[in-house]
Formats: sequence, structure tokens, C-alpha cells
Amino acid sequence: MMSKTKYAVTMLTAISLGGVAYTQSKEGTSLKPYKDSGGVATIATGATYYEDGTKVKITDPPITKERAAKLLKVHMSKDAKIFNKTLLNLPLSQAEYDLYLDFTYQYGTGTWSKSAMLTQLKKGKYRQACKALLDYKYVSKRDCSIRKNNCFGVWIRINERYKKCLEAQ
Repeated sequence: MMSKTKYAVTMLTAISLGGVAYTQSKEGTSLKPYKDSGGVATIATGATYYEDGTKVKITDPPITKERAAKLLKVHMSKDAKIFNKTLLNLPLSQAEYDLYLDFTYQYGTGTWSKSAMLTQLKKGKYRQACKALLDYKYVSKRDCSIRKNNCFGVWIRINERYKKCLEAQ
């Protein structure tokens, strides 16, 4: 059973090992560059940039498993610093923290910072924040809840987050 205990987010709050594993399982890992569902050159576990900030190009050479793991840690740590600033002193359970950071990893810190989820969390409306997750079903103007739009996996992941979010309440 997951703990529903909420703790105030600080700058030191971190994603759990289970949260990292969840993100990795949903993003998948490719050692060769590929185009994601939005057509962006991507490598490793959803990385669109390397450690030094260089954009991934579809023509880049393959990387090692070790570098792929390092890229995930670098990106999640970078995202967490920005993410944590938006939530300072806001009470969240570890499950909520992990799923919202997973959202941030997929959609970016800019999208998170302007999201209805964050707005609802700051109002103390946790169930409404969960419901707002369902609004993020579009990739490159395609509705991913429609299977034929070739991004249905995005919709499945949104619904998994939504279910986990409700369970944490």
C-alpha cells in the first residue's frame, strides 16, 4: 500500500527509485537517436539534449547504456531543481511528487510551471490537480486519445498518472 502522507516539498526533495524506474519504463531507452511522437530527435530515455546542452541530432552516433543512465539522472536532477522551486513548502506525498515530476520530464518544466495541475495544487485542490492531468492529451496538435493518431501511448501514460494521482488522495 502506498503512503498517502504528505510532506512539504523542499529544494532537497527527490524522486524515489520507483519514480525513476517508472519514468524509464514509460519513456523506454534507445541507444540510437530516434524521433519521438512529436518528431523531435531523442536518445537514451527521452533525452532531447546531451549533458552539455547540445541538442540531439538524428545523425548522432549511438551511446552506451551507462551514458543513457547518466543522461536520465542529469535531466531528472535538472528538472527537479526547477520543479521543486514551483512547489516549495507545498505538501505532497512521494507518489504525487513522483508522478508530477514524471509529467515534467515528459512535457518540460515550462509546461509544468504554467499547468492547471500546479495552479490547483497551490489552491490545495488535489483531486482537481489530478483531473487536470487529463488535459495533456495532445502531441503536435494530435489528440492522443484517438488511437489512429499514432500517439496513443501518451494517452495511456496520462491515464496511468491520473489513476495513481487519485490513489494518492
